[in-house]
Amino acid sequence: MSLDPELLQILVCPNDRGEVEYREDERVIVCRSCGYRYPVRDGIPVMLIDEAEKPTGRRKR
Repeated sequence: MSLDPELLQILVCPNDRGEVEYREDERVIVCRSCGYRYPVRDGIPVMLIDEAEKPTGRRKR
């Protein structure tokens, strides 16, 4: 399920305000700077830090 391109333009990572990209095949939105992965459920991005999958093996900024 694709997301509205206008919605994707305004979304930012709530962790560090970084740019995000939608990976439709994985149904996640990924922050390009910190690597947090936010789920997309039923076509709705869940942009909550508590719901995000945190990256492993990266140093904190």
